[in-house]
Amino acid sequence: MADLVQVMDRLRSPGGCPWDAEQTHESLVPYAIEEVFEVAEAIETGDRVNLREELGDLLLQVVFHARVAAEDPEDPFDLDEVAAGISAKLRRRHPHVFVDGAQVDDAEEVHRRWETIKQEEKARDSVFDGIPLGMPALSRAQKVLGRARRAGLPLPAPAAITDEDSLGDALLALVAAAQSSGWEAEGALRSAVRRYEASSRAAEPNRAEGTERSDGGA
Repeated sequence: MADLVQVMDRLRSPGGCPWDAEQTHESLVPYAIEEVFEVAEAIETGDRVNLREELGDLLLQVVFHARVAAEDPEDPFDLDEVAAGISAKLRRRHPHVFVDGAQVDDAEEVHRRWETIKQEEKARDSVFDGIPLGMPALSRAQKVLGRARRAGLPLPAPAAITDEDSLGDALLALVAAAQSSGWEAEGALRSAVRRYEASSRAAEPNRAEGTERSDGGA
């Protein structure tokens, strides 16, 4: 890691690489997104050699953004602060590991506690707050439904799917149906998720009672 930080510093400093020197957080966004998808592809194809390389490319994006952030004249931070921040967050979000006497029954309870602690920390009014609008529609749908399920909110009736292959086939058939009708499947799903999220927000206990949740608790 220290060597990678030094390489990035050399690239970014005077006399280094002109391309690296002119990059900003904004200009680097497409590369970070691309690297995430390439990591996912390496995992899905079982290519461990490529996975090691792609994880390095993804790590570079973190180091690159931290180097750019360190140059900010008003609010600088560096890689050490990024690492310290995530370490502290992991300790807070895993009290059953780092706090004596705290226990959980299973992974599902861990996930529920994680969401509860996050909601309290960020003082959010809804379990759906913080889900990025820019996520791909299918990923966002899974995130929204996962939050709703853990919060005990009503879920759409599931289709009769027997395994992952039949699920994939059904999704592919829906995309084909959308294309044949001249519709855009990504946009249609995004709209459906927005409608479901809006109705579910209205059904949350604090909204249904007409009161605001002041502490962001679950």
